[in-house]
Formats: sequence, C-alpha cells, structure tokens
Amino acid sequence: MTNINLFRNRPVAVIGAGVMGVGIVQVALLAGHPVHLYDVREGAAAAAVEQLTATLAKLADKGKLTPEDVAAARGRAHVASSLTELRDAALVIEAIVENLGVKQALMRDLEAIVSPECVLASNTSSLSITAIARGLEVPGRVVGMHFFNPVPLMRLVEVVSGLATEPAVADAIHMLAADWGKTAVHAKSTPGFIVNRIARPFYAETLALLQDQAATPAVLDACVRGAGFRMGPCELMDLIGHDTNFFVTQSVYEANFFDKRYVPSLVQREMVDGGLLGRKSGRGFYRYPDGGAKTSDGAAEAAPLPAVPWVLHGSGPVADLLATRLAASGLGFTREAEPANAETRLQIGDGVLMLTDGRCAAERASVSGVGDLALFDWPVGPAAAGSTTPGVALAWTPAPQASADFATRAAAALRALGWSPQRVTDVPGLVVARTIAMLINEASDAVEQGVCDAAGADAAMTLGVNYPAGPFAWLALWGADATVKLLDALDAFYRGERYRVSPRLRRATFVQNS
Repeated sequence: MTNINLFRNRPVAVIGAGVMGVGIVQVALLAGHPVHLYDVREGAAAAAVEQLTATLAKLADKGKLTPEDVAAARGRAHVASSLTELRDAALVIEAIVENLGVKQALMRDLEAIVSPECVLASNTSSLSITAIARGLEVPGRVVGMHFFNPVPLMRLVEVVSGLATEPAVADAIHMLAADWGKTAVHAKSTPGFIVNRIARPFYAETLALLQDQAATPAVLDACVRGAGFRMGPCELMDLIGHDTNFFVTQSVYEANFFDKRYVPSLVQREMVDGGLLGRKSGRGFYRYPDGGAKTSDGAAEAAPLPAVPWVLHGSGPVADLLATRLAASGLGFTREAEPANAETRLQIGDGVLMLTDGRCAAERASVSGVGDLALFDWPVGPAAAGSTTPGVALAWTPAPQASADFATRAAAALRALGWSPQRVTDVPGLVVARTIAMLINEASDAVEQGVCDAAGADAAMTLGVNYPAGPFAWLALWGADATVKLLDALDAFYRGERYRVSPRLRRATFVQNS
C-alpha cells in the first residue's frame, strides 16, 4: 500500500498538543517534514509550537542545532485550526486522550478528509489497534506508532499491527521510524503491546513484597538499583504517578480477561484512593521534594569475621564471583571441586550462606537440616561486578531457625565480600531474583504468543524503559533451569496462577538438558 518514499519530506500531521504530541512534532520537524499540529483546545497548538521553538533555540545555544536548523524547523511548523487543514498529510499521528470511542470517532473524521494513501497512526500505549480501526472503509492503513516519553530522547518506537493492518503499512512505519533516528520493533496488537506488558512484573513484584511486609520501599529500591536499574520500582512509580501506573495495570488485567498474573495491587489502590500519587502530589512511597529514604547495610550488626573454615561449593558464574571476591578480601578459603550445576553455597563453619533458588530460607533450612542458614539474592549487573565495585546493595535473609549470632556473621560475610547487605524478611525468591525471573517469564509468553520476537523484546526493554539488559539476555546468563526452578518454587509457595511458567520457557529447560 505504501513505502518510506511516500513519507520522506512529505507533510506529517500530529493531533494532540500535549507532551507526547509536541515531542513527536519536534522529531518530525528535525527530520525535514512539514508538520501540521492540531488540538481541539483553542490556542493549545499555537502555544505548543511557540514553546517548541524556544526548546529548539535552547538546543542551538548548546550547540546541538544551528540557528539555521531552528529557523528551518519553525518555518515547516504549521498550526492547524481544523482537521480539514490536514488533507495533504501523508501520515497522521494521533496523540490524544486514551479513550477508545474518542479515537475511533477521530479516525472516522480523518478518513473523510485525507487521501486514500494517507496512513493513520495511533500513539496509544494500551488500546487495541484492531478496535481503533473498526468501522473504517480502509482499516488496513491504521497502525500503532507508540513513542516513549520524552520522545526526542527515547529511541524506541513500537510499531503495532492490528488484525487489519497491512504488512506494507507496518513495514513503512518501521522504516520511517528508523529514518527519524529511532529503533523500531514490530508488535502485535495485544494488551500492553511489548513494553507495558513485559514491564508489569517490575512493579508487581515489589508491590507484592510490600504487601508481604518484606522490606521498606527504600530497601527494595536499593536492591533493584544494585542490579543495574536506574531507578527502583517505588521511585519509578512515584515518578510516573500511581494513578497512571495503576490504570495501566488495571487495563492490562481487564484486557487479559482478569488473568491472575496481572492482578493490580491492593497497596497501590490504597495509595491512589488516598491521593498519594507520587511526585505530582508531593507524596507517594516517599515525600517530595526530599525524595527517597536512605538505606542502611546493617552496620549495627557488624562483627569480626569468625575464625572458622570457609569452604566454597558450587559451579558457574556466581560461584566464580564468590571465589573472586573471597580472594580479593584476603579471606582464607578452600573451594571444593563440584559437578556442573552444583548448588552454590559458602560454608562458614557450621553455618551456610546460599544463593536463592526460589524457596524460602525456612524451607531450605528444614530440608538441609542446617539451622544456621541464610540466603542471598541473584547478583546481577553492578552486584555481579568485581570487587572494584564495592557497597552495591544485595538482598539477603537468615532462616527463622538461624541463631542471632549466625545472622550477624552472615551479614558481616556479605559486607566483607564487597556488598551492602540489605536484610529482608524470609520471602521466596528475595527481590531481584523473583523480579528478573518474572520479567523473563513474561517476555517468553509474549514471544510464545507472537507479540514480538526475542530480539524485539530485548530491544524494547532496554531502549523503551532503560533496563540494564533485556529479558533474554538475563535468560542466557541464568539459564532456563535456574529460572524455571525459581518460578516453580514461587508457584508452589503462593499457590496461584501468578507464577505459572511460560510454555516457551518450560520447553527451553528440555533443550538445555538434552
């Protein structure tokens, strides 16, 4: 139906003069397009163009644009006073309210104005492209073009195809996004598309841990930042706004016919009901402008390291990491030769420090017959770096059967190994391990259901929400066996549908072990 050449230097129309709409206008203008901006609110489009001109001037002051670039872009910007002024557009992108009925009505109005070759794109973050195109004479030209905020800086664009979207249209938008300096990924029109779907566990696991009173928001955020995320879940939800975050979760939950995997959080609903919306209300998990609370690594528990034998068991990257950190710390230890996939654990006299496998510490102490037992979280990103990166937060927990003396020694051992140990209650999977396992699981289901491919999932999560790695990169690191084992342990503990393993991920364990 169309190709990139039909868009190049052709007029683009943007409907909606909010933050997203203006960001799209900026990108299109700097790519050389004449751009029409329309907003139903009187004066909004004109004000937005003037604000954008000031933004471009600031970029010129910083040397990122020339004054000639700014003048040329301003000359290509046109404020439309009615939809009829968009008739020459080769592409119309709507960035209006997230309301299906309103978007459908707009598309019907546009179809009566623009040419048959004009592509109609929606910047919706959650609504069905199939539903938006319903009732049009040419539904094949409707496609999702989902940008991320702030549009000029964020590289990702989700190109979303509904059931009627012509493949040529999706391919042309994919190419156009690249022409605009973006990285585009193809997605099928399903609830949440790629990013908003796969990202649900990032918030949901922390909210579940808060429901279980596992730790404070500050401790949970510190542990997640220790894995390389720029912000912890509580900080990020405060920034997004709890009303917005809760709405997206609720819409994904409802659109998936109330699948228990996406059930919204009672903790967050209570915050929304109370008006604790985050930064915009002055208070969420934290108070603003003060920001987040500081964490402690339990310095009060510091104690001399015991003069007992230290024996390292296990194989693989975590056991190797422990060996490196033990050697760097000057602690005398021995390492037992172990078969592949042997359990990673550090024997400290009669006690043992073990890598979480998804079971709670109480269960593992009971099964092993070792009361003095503690678990530590998956070390990922900065937490897995060498001893040159000290003080990175890492969650840990002693078994309820453990003595207070051993708990103190376990924290001291983690501190001696270069981490900032953050004690949480005895919850299965601790913090980072269960969060990353669920991100892997959700991405696996998205690929299984044809929403995207594995490369698209990794690109979407690293570029769209700045994750330190993509879910399939983590899967390659931890392996399907360890991931499935942890999810199965969570599923057995909580007895619900939330932690059911993706069929694609389950099959991967058979491949890994064949």
